[in-house]
Amino acid sequence: MIHWGFIGCGNVTEKKSGPAFGKVKGSGVAAVMRRNAELAKDYAMRHNINKWYSDAHALINDNDVTAVYVSTPPGSHAEYAIAAMKAGKPVYVEKPMAASYEECVAMSEVANETGVPCFVAYYRRTLPYFLRVKQLLESREIGEPGEVKIRFIIPPYSSDLSWETLPWRVKKEVAGAGYFYDLASHQLDYLDFIFGEITEVSGTAKNVAGLYDVEDTVDGEWLHKSGVRGSGHWEFAAPVKERTDEIEIIGSRGSIRFSTFHFTPIVLNNASGEKIYTEENPENIQFYLIQSIVNYLNGNGDYPISDFRSAMRTNWVMDKMLG
Repeated sequence: MIHWGFIGCGNVTEKKSGPAFGKVKGSGVAAVMRRNAELAKDYAMRHNINKWYSDAHALINDNDVTAVYVSTPPGSHAEYAIAAMKAGKPVYVEKPMAASYEECVAMSEVANETGVPCFVAYYRRTLPYFLRVKQLLESREIGEPGEVKIRFIIPPYSSDLSWETLPWRVKKEVAGAGYFYDLASHQLDYLDFIFGEITEVSGTAKNVAGLYDVEDTVDGEWLHKSGVRGSGHWEFAAPVKERTDEIEIIGSRGSIRFSTFHFTPIVLNNASGEKIYTEENPENIQFYLIQSIVNYLNGNGDYPISDFRSAMRTNWVMDKMLG
């Protein structure tokens, strides 16, 4: 039985991840931590968790906690994950893995030295929607894939429009960068999963709108070890009606189009015509990855498909694009 301790219990844990730790067989939540003790207590009471803390290291050192979920902003991932691994407790870290590639390297060194597992929450690797795209590629529905294009364009969030309400995701000291780090990480990790690691990358980052200090527009080009070439354009301060969330994979005999966040129908085009695929997500979107981690830690499953080794590659790619 894995008894989890949550470091950070904000919005992501309310539905996306938190409930899954209690639903998976052989898993439960022993304690939660938040810097605000009242908020930690409130979360624990609402989710029937017996212990709460306002100090992360107290939670890590709790003997009832056997594994740690780090769901704070990226700026503190390295500190807490390293402390947990040094305490001999497996770690599941929210994405991106850390606020910089250098911090990922520090985490990986401790994971290798201690032999303590360190997994990262790139759960799209386990979702039926994205596994369908992988299956279409593997069954050669578009022949040999040669190119992948990402276009992600959204207007500013309302909280971006005032310096008083800026969210942590656009504060470099907390997030590592801006929305690019938070959102593009999912896309680039998934491409690493289906096409192999990225070996060459370049990019440019700009702050066009001046709403905050970090980048709001990024362009990148890269090459996968498999030979697939990629390009991407990300805008986070576009005009109000501009919204694009699309990845297109172009092969020798067709193409596949799909989204990252909106789960629009997958569109396959090849010599047979156009085919549409839809897939259902689990109620708690991280469920399948958490299930695989719990099964492995309990000795009942294969090694999970998202760990520090693959996750740090994504940080490397993003840091290269941002210069």
